[in-house]
Amino acid sequence: MGTVNKKKAQQIRRKKRVRKKIFGTGERPRMSVFRSAKHIYVQVIDDNTGATLASASSLSPEVKTEVSGLNKRDVAKKVGALAAQRCLDAKVNTVVFDRNGFMYSGRIAAVADAAREAGLKF
Repeated sequence: MGTVNKKKAQQIRRKKRVRKKIFGTGERPRMSVFRSAKHIYVQVIDDNTGATLASASSLSPEVKTEVSGLNKRDVAKKVGALAAQRCLDAKVNTVVFDRNGFMYSGRIAAVADAAREAGLKF
């Protein structure tokens, strides 16, 4: 088993452990964050219906024009603020944060902090 497969397997185990405890409802949907090597993605999901209520990513047109020359953590802050704004527009004020098996530091924490600063409650 290669190192990449082992790391991915560990991330999947952490994701399952986190998801056992976290469930998004209509009043308090789940804010799921995924990060790749280059980009970061956020979805706000109502698990009862399986519907995505809001989403944002570093590929969104609003963010993509502003991020040239920024480091990944600053891009994550912009994505978190955009996701929070879209949630508030969809009349979602409170969410459950799903770190998706990633450690709560760096870009994942930057998304959460920016969403809080934009007015979203966790």
